[in-house]
Amino acid sequence: MTSIYQQAMGSEFGRLQPELREYFGTDAASGLAGHGRGVFDVAGSPAWFARPAFRLTALENAFFPEYNTDVPFTIDNYPHVDPFGRPALTARRELDFGTAVRIFEDTTSLQDGVLTDYVGRHRRMATLLTCTASDEGRMRMVSSRTRLFAGLRLPLPDAFGALAYVEQWWDDDAGAFRITTNVVHRQLGTLLVYAGLFEYSTHPFDGVLPPAAEPDRWERRV
Repeated sequence: MTSIYQQAMGSEFGRLQPELREYFGTDAASGLAGHGRGVFDVAGSPAWFARPAFRLTALENAFFPEYNTDVPFTIDNYPHVDPFGRPALTARRELDFGTAVRIFEDTTSLQDGVLTDYVGRHRRMATLLTCTASDEGRMRMVSSRTRLFAGLRLPLPDAFGALAYVEQWWDDDAGAFRITTNVVHRQLGTLLVYAGLFEYSTHPFDGVLPPAAEPDRWERRV
């Protein structure tokens, strides 16, 4: 069995740095989950006008309104099969802003070779996730085509939506992973950012999500 990222990227997966192939190569049959710990040099919303909306999404464990430097964080990655039989990866991040600890959780599922990322405690927001390898072997991800599932499937036009750009790579000098993420609106600019360094290791996992990582609701629609 191969990971959802390897299946989605095909031969391009082999162009990633070896450390990234190991990080993104864990699948539901591996018997492993991952845990990372590090510090974001910067994290949160630099756009003051967007923070009221992010206060609401923070209640859903999706994004956060704070904006600060030197933010400690953890990430837990659980490869599994979702309730609809799709290979998936559920991630749970905790960011300690000092005044508040924020949780950001999502599940990425693979169907027909396409990755869909479901965000938040109730997985009501979904985006199309596209993964590519850079010339340097870094992982690049773009989240686009945002949909909201509030009873109906509501696509958000580009004029009202935003794109998320993620780049992750192995830093030989630091002996750790680096990641940068920017959520950018076409007209309004950068709405959310986090960038920093983290160490990562794997541990045994039976494929059953722990209660803290189990969403309150699963979504099947894409």
